[in-house]
Order: sequence, then structure tokens, then C-alpha cells
Amino acid sequence: MAFENKELAQAYWRENLKLMAILLAIWFVVSYGCGILLVEQLNQIKFFGFKLGFWFAQQGSIYTFVVLIFVYVAKMNKLDRKYNVHEE
Repeated sequence: MAFENKELAQAYWRENLKLMAILLAIWFVVSYGCGILLVEQLNQIKFFGFKLGFWFAQQGSIYTFVVLIFVYVAKMNKLDRKYNVHEE
């Protein structure tokens, strides 16, 4: 990965770290918030026959993580093209 100057490299990594922080925050809220903190409120709702709080604790955070991986890949490809460091 070759950048034209140091400022572009810093801007690229700043955007990359911002994206990672946002995605990790979403995952944290879904896994910890929905699976532990809000479990009693969510358990009042049924989802495919399971209590929603239980579902988030067991499956929802995993599904969210997989979706966030695809979001990260798409956003990073866009970021790479923006800074002209994409692979040919």
C-alpha cells in the first residue's frame, strides 16, 4: 500500500479506525446490551418461538457480527478506492 504523502496515509487510517470503532460499538451494543442488559425487556417478545433476549444472547450477536464483517469489507473497498490504494 503506497500513499502519495503522509497526510493521505494519516487520513486513510483515521477513517479506517473510525469505521472499526463504529462497527465494534454496534457489535458491543447488540451482544452486551441486547444479550445481557436488556434481556428482561426483550424476553417479553417472541422471535421464532424463542424469547428475543435469549435469541440475541445465543444467535443475534453472531449474526450481527457476520453482517458487520460484510459491511466492513464493502466500506474498506470503498475507502481503498477513495485513497487509490485498492488492489488491481
